[in-house]
Amino acid sequence: MAIHLHHGDLPPDLDFGDFVAVDTEAMGLHNMRDRLCLVQLSAGDGDAHLVQFDKGSYNAPHLKALLENPAATKIFHFARFDVSIMQHYLGAHCAPVYCTKIASRLCRTFTDRHGLRDLCRDLLGVEISKQQQASDWGAATLTPEQMEYAAADVLYLHALREKLEAMLAREGRTDLAHDCFAFLPARAALDLAGWPELDIFAH
Repeated sequence: MAIHLHHGDLPPDLDFGDFVAVDTEAMGLHNMRDRLCLVQLSAGDGDAHLVQFDKGSYNAPHLKALLENPAATKIFHFARFDVSIMQHYLGAHCAPVYCTKIASRLCRTFTDRHGLRDLCRDLLGVEISKQQQASDWGAATLTPEQMEYAAADVLYLHALREKLEAMLAREGRTDLAHDCFAFLPARAALDLAGWPELDIFAH
């Protein structure tokens, strides 16, 4: 595994292919209060690219172009948060997207454990650590442990997608899952517009 750290944007010549795994780290879980600190990406080749942002510096045209590229599906785990925080800070309208958490909830109805660590263990036999989850992602210099943690969040998403796609097909829920994925950018926009909890489909 190789981890490549970039400051402010991706290099212009990187090719992630048709599917790119994406994750974010922020100062917290409030997508308008807590600033975006890091975006992690992987082409599924065992390497991870980390884009670190200084406070208030979010001009990343190469990263934004990748996130908005209609020919590249962006794979997330809990896409709702990542899509909304990148929309807010980078101005990126990320699509098309795939969410392994939603896929798991639709096809693994025998469990209520749909976290990334659970999926990696149950579907891939891989144990990943969440020890750095609550660390200071706004620090000027990331520790090797932080970078390894951030990389792990994208290194397994391609393999998880393949496993979950097979399970969705088996249960006859592929179309339903992909309709949910297509709605995620709108769900993110609702979060940013002030409807994070209210179910607008309720009576």
